[in-house]
Amino acid sequence: MQQKASDLMCCENEQPCDQHRRYRCYSQKMGYPIIHWIERLYYPVLAVFGVTVNLVAIIILSRGKCGLSKCITRYLMGMATADLFVVITDVILNRINIMYFPVSFLFITPVCSVLVVLCIASLDCSVWFTVAFTFDRFVAICCQKLRAKYCKQRNATVVLGTVCVVSCVRCIPFYFTFQPYVIIDQVPWFCVPNASYMTSPFWSAYEWIDSMLNPLIPICLIVLFNALTVRHIIAASRIRRSLRSNGENQNDRETENRKKSMVLLFTLSGNFILLWMVYVVHSLNWTVENYNYVDKYLNTPVYKVQQVGFMLQLLCSCTNTCIYGLTQTKFRAELKSGMKYLFTLNGKFITLK
Repeated sequence: MQQKASDLMCCENEQPCDQHRRYRCYSQKMGYPIIHWIERLYYPVLAVFGVTVNLVAIIILSRGKCGLSKCITRYLMGMATADLFVVITDVILNRINIMYFPVSFLFITPVCSVLVVLCIASLDCSVWFTVAFTFDRFVAICCQKLRAKYCKQRNATVVLGTVCVVSCVRCIPFYFTFQPYVIIDQVPWFCVPNASYMTSPFWSAYEWIDSMLNPLIPICLIVLFNALTVRHIIAASRIRRSLRSNGENQNDRETENRKKSMVLLFTLSGNFILLWMVYVVHSLNWTVENYNYVDKYLNTPVYKVQQVGFMLQLLCSCTNTCIYGLTQTKFRAELKSGMKYLFTLNGKFITLK
């Protein structure tokens, strides 16, 4: 399901000078399909937007004034941090670099090999942090006995740290799958898959496992936990209504708190599934092709679906802050306060004389 490591930072079969010439033609609109021009505008905008909103989310959540528990806040901060790294590594250092800087130090073989590992690891963390948050909310709502022991800030930190370490370690083997395409002045350039990677049964199995771990299994787990949570809420609501007297009109505080938590959970989970769905559907039927835009005549419907899938997948790393703002009143208040200080001095409007 996840794009293969061989599809990232691979220079195909072109010499550096040929690739540079193609990119010059690319910048002069020499026959490339419209989807490429959309991407050339889309990814820079996405980079600016993604870095900004994730930094804003990290700053606001770190203040701890959003009315959320410390456990939830820790998960949301972890998700925002992972999303920020996705934007930096995959959008800025990878895609924008390929489009606008065809020959740079990032194409030195050891550097681009490390970048491949960072891209996959950061995306893994972003996806599995979402799963961890969904499971935490499932435990908090459905498992009353386990909630007191599991839903703590310390446990959230341990879970996020464990996921991060496992993701990074799991992606390290991809570093050794590349070899330089050409050596110029004793400097290895570009990353191409080595022969063992292309023919080894071990790597075929590893790629298959990798495609299952991200994002097919996470999506299935998110759907499962949310379905169990919804079933529990429906059953609990019926019991609570039957126990409450017919004449009682006061607000049920526990129900209101649970409702706010569920709105945040379902919005984040639904956003993740929807934005990843195009990529998942494409990956179930077709392999990744023309990742580095080396064929300017590729304009098939399947290729367009692939590129749209990439764009939506990376958009997922920039939307959580918008969701917080739409669903959390105190988060909006903190955001407004922060915006106020951007245009004022010490909270008071500056007047020019």
